[in-house]
Amino acid sequence: MSLLLNCQSLEKSFGSKRIFRNLSLGVFSGDRIGLIGPNGAGKSTLLKILAGQEHPDSGVVSPKKHLRIGYVPQSIECRDISPREILLERLQEESSMPDYEKQRLVQTWLSKMGFLESEDSAQLLSGGWKKRLAIALELLTPPDLLMLDEPTNHLDLEGVLWFEKFLRREVSTFIIVSHDRCILQNLTNRTVEINSLYPEGLFSVEGSHENFLEKKRFFMEGQIEKERSFATKARRETHWLRQTPKARTTKSQSRVDKAQEILQEHAELRKRNTQKKADIQFETSRRKTRKLLVANNVGLELGNRQLFQHLDITLSPGTRLGLMGVNGSGKTSFLRLLTGELSPTQGTIKPADDLKIVYFDQHRAKLSLDLTLREALAPNGDYVFFRKKPVHIISWCKRFLFPPDMLDMPLRKLSGGERARIAIAHLMLQPADLLLLDEPTNDLDIPTLETLEESLIDFPGAVVLITHDRYMLDRLCNIFLALENTEKIQLYADYAQWESAQRRNLIPQKPKGAKKVPT
Repeated sequence: MSLLLNCQSLEKSFGSKRIFRNLSLGVFSGDRIGLIGPNGAGKSTLLKILAGQEHPDSGVVSPKKHLRIGYVPQSIECRDISPREILLERLQEESSMPDYEKQRLVQTWLSKMGFLESEDSAQLLSGGWKKRLAIALELLTPPDLLMLDEPTNHLDLEGVLWFEKFLRREVSTFIIVSHDRCILQNLTNRTVEINSLYPEGLFSVEGSHENFLEKKRFFMEGQIEKERSFATKARRETHWLRQTPKARTTKSQSRVDKAQEILQEHAELRKRNTQKKADIQFETSRRKTRKLLVANNVGLELGNRQLFQHLDITLSPGTRLGLMGVNGSGKTSFLRLLTGELSPTQGTIKPADDLKIVYFDQHRAKLSLDLTLREALAPNGDYVFFRKKPVHIISWCKRFLFPPDMLDMPLRKLSGGERARIAIAHLMLQPADLLLLDEPTNDLDIPTLETLEESLIDFPGAVVLITHDRYMLDRLCNIFLALENTEKIQLYADYAQWESAQRRNLIPQKPKGAKKVPT
């Protein structure tokens, strides 16, 4: 394997906030790197620096001579021209091949990416199809190294399966920023985590993501044991330092210096080993009703299009329903039926008396970006009431990993993951019998995902979940309902059964315009 890119001692800050420091990393041909880390660790920033999109404050990035890098950002903006024209424009800029060859190459990539119609405006594409177009744009002239920042955001489950199969087949060397644990396990051969808990600022392990998790566990156990050892030394040296100068040896100054080093290293170890996670616990009304909601022969039509029909399902305490289907199949509309926001065009939905439903909106529509963090977390003053007890705003914000000095920051300056944590904080203040969660995992880092999973497993009411996070679906849900986009309702006993059916017939769906898809 040849070294494609090497970086040494990278440091980056935004204002007074240091993102990372002293990061060093080498990327080799054949590396399929999963780049992970908590929200705010600097994953996207590092990717931009490696791709030449941004400059570090200090440190050096040394690419191999003539190295071609492809970079697919998180957010994709498209001009008001067709996907075909966008790809042709890129070839005009970068290739001297004959026009007929350019046309052939563009058509090849449009077909590979599943574009059955390529003459409509790219601005009308949904987020998932814009992502496919952005990937095709970078692969037209094959890069030596492809970098992708959260490429599965906005994809439905079928899109994620397509992406996984495509990347495995088409790209040999890449760096992918992702919180999708199945993607990390199935596609990568090396995991790099950026995290301040590591002395070097990052931890790199070759092999599968499971191998990384095992090596990380061993590393952290070693760090905890090291902290215990230093704690003993620190106590001994602190006792010695407290003695009067007359009680010390003649070599006291050198020992004072050594003692200070031990105390400093012990403090740094303690700080690194203290891993904080968001404290997520959903409040329940603890009602004993056996049937929370019953749907009988339900159908829904929107815009002269039948989304589904003949749906029969009962939600009881302990039901954890995973809702499957392509973008536009009516998953969000199904949740709106359960809340009563929409009425079925056939059949009946009967909720239990005084049923308490809490709904997580995938677009965070209820969060005004003009609010400050303080106003968003505690809109009625300096306290919130959680489980009928007052909690001060300082304690409440720390529970969701926000330092108090961020309280007056407007929401528009927060990351997607931070806004998602605010939305979850709102849910926790509402007693619920039924949780309706529409893509709650978007933008969340892996530690927060794990905490969210545990809280949902412990929740005694019913849960209906829409997510493209296969790991969460498989771990959490005990029944799966698929809206197959053919007016059919299909129930599956587990996630593997549904995925097996999809892999047998993984044909790209027709690209959907963002303005035309029912929700």
